[in-house]
Amino acid sequence: MNITVWNANLKIRLFGEALFNLLYWMYFPFIAVYFSSALGSQLAGLLMTVPPLTAIAFSMIGGDLANRFGRKPVMLTGCCLKALMFAVFALSSSHWLDYLCFIGIGIGGAIYSPASDAMVADLTTQKNRRQVFAVFITANNIGAVLGPAIGATLFFQYRTELLWACMLIMAIYSVAIFYAIKETVPAAANSHQGSRGIWNTFLNQWKAYRTLLSDKVFVLYIAAGVFAIIAIMQLDLYLAIYVTEFVHLQTVLSVNDWSFTLSGTEAFGWMLGLNGLMFVLFVLPSAKWLKDWKDRDIFMLSSFLAGIGMFAVGLTTNIWLLMLFTVIFTFGEIIRSPVMNNFVSEYAPQESRGLYMGASKLQFTIGRFLAPFAVIVADWMMPILVFGLIFLSALVSVFLYFYVFKLISKKLPA
Repeated sequence: MNITVWNANLKIRLFGEALFNLLYWMYFPFIAVYFSSALGSQLAGLLMTVPPLTAIAFSMIGGDLANRFGRKPVMLTGCCLKALMFAVFALSSSHWLDYLCFIGIGIGGAIYSPASDAMVADLTTQKNRRQVFAVFITANNIGAVLGPAIGATLFFQYRTELLWACMLIMAIYSVAIFYAIKETVPAAANSHQGSRGIWNTFLNQWKAYRTLLSDKVFVLYIAAGVFAIIAIMQLDLYLAIYVTEFVHLQTVLSVNDWSFTLSGTEAFGWMLGLNGLMFVLFVLPSAKWLKDWKDRDIFMLSSFLAGIGMFAVGLTTNIWLLMLFTVIFTFGEIIRSPVMNNFVSEYAPQESRGLYMGASKLQFTIGRFLAPFAVIVADWMMPILVFGLIFLSALVSVFLYFYVFKLISKKLPA
């Protein structure tokens, strides 16, 4: 990619977000274990359903505020809130206060994220936007791969120090945003800035949400994403159950008297590792390979590959074939990542880009909420039938994406 694409705003944010994301993944995968041991597994499971719900509300609020008051102040608010919550978490001696801090960290991230995505869209041209988003996704996924491996030791043995490190990084990043990041909100959205009073602010937010939800095309786009996410999320849900229960110990590699064997649980670990490694290695190259493809075709291919890859898993218990099918459904997940923000950037009215960016994340929250259906029905259905339902969900997504782009063919290339 041409280095001139990367101005100071993007460089600073890429480095800051990548570093914080590494620290974030050092504690996030283990937070459920922490609360389970402290409060009991059933209560912890119930409490862990709250963060996705708060993320829905504050993501949309953050997106709308990014349009009204600018990207920079909203990003700064999200970062400062996270820094404060990490500090309180580190000082806390109460598990309930720890939980409230965890919620606060999530709220800070939900406020920050749509403003950050909107700023990337503001600073990039249509030609380079996919690849820039792909670089940010790659940087974040490096943290998602390395973070848990490091955090497995740090979180349980040096949790306080880890939380202080997260606070320090967020404080430094907040200072960098304040002094070095320039505002990028378009002039059309800039006209909405100003003090309106609390009541008028909430009233206008409600009107904005109502207008957004009356946008038939965007609502269908969210629905298409939900059905795709249902299929993609099975990696951590039904696929995990299937592999650990039905894949038995088998020899994967044998040389003379030496052999390498894997159990179902170990095989699933390798599949997760392959999934994470592919994200690190192939998000950016895939964005380059498919740069001339239309968004519609990438969305449809993504959903189909995710669905057919998951369905194929149910046809075998051979570990080598499972690894092959992991490559297929992971590639489906990878290619959609940069295109999602690119589509919203192009489709959303310029003055409402932040709001649409925030609302776009609804597909993840709703998809995660609905995805466990596969685990629920597994008690009275054969595995191949469960995988068939997962594939059907992906096919519904393919159809909806086709219909969405048919409706907007006059605005975007079909």
